[in-house]
Amino acid sequence: MNKALQIAAALEKVYPEALCALRYDGEPWRLMVMARLSAQCTDKRVNEVCETLFARFPTYQSLADALLEEVEAIVRPCGLYHVKAREIIAECAMLRDEYNGRVPDTMEELLRFPGVGRKVANLLLGDLYKLPAVVVDTHCIRLSGRWGLVPAGEKDPVKIERILTAALADLPGSGQSDFCHRIVLFGREYCSARAPRCVECPIRALCPSADKEVK
Repeated sequence: MNKALQIAAALEKVYPEALCALRYDGEPWRLMVMARLSAQCTDKRVNEVCETLFARFPTYQSLADALLEEVEAIVRPCGLYHVKAREIIAECAMLRDEYNGRVPDTMEELLRFPGVGRKVANLLLGDLYKLPAVVVDTHCIRLSGRWGLVPAGEKDPVKIERILTAALADLPGSGQSDFCHRIVLFGREYCSARAPRCVECPIRALCPSADKEVK
């Protein structure tokens, strides 16, 4: 078993439930919207903002028809609100006009949506369709480097996605997506950017960076 699979197995013991931090209540279009809002914003803040957003616009059709200024006012706490408001309205309009409300299940189609890059697309593919998909966020970049799963200093999300996809190829179904959710949980609880809790780390035996200077 390679190092990535060993870490995946260890993380599963620590976090048996690999839950998405974004509370989208099983509505695929909501996850797409929330994922766009989460850029440079905490999941906690997105969840809070979207309680108001989805109360005001409970369907993708209603959000597609929303006034830009009203949506901007609601999502302002998420930052970059001019761009984000415009793009989530456009996403919902595209869902309505081209997909009859169904979020696509291929990378190629998802990348056509405004504001959807590979990270968001992989989140949707993994969470909604249980397809192999590696979500490379800041936690994934930091921890895959500390664990030695990618070359030292590697920060390119596409390269990291390619390396981890190959290393985790034996994980069935949503295993890769679950691994990424667990990385987020682990990064928040044990392995933060500035103050990793190496002494208490449940997988320190697998980590070549344990107790070393934080980088």
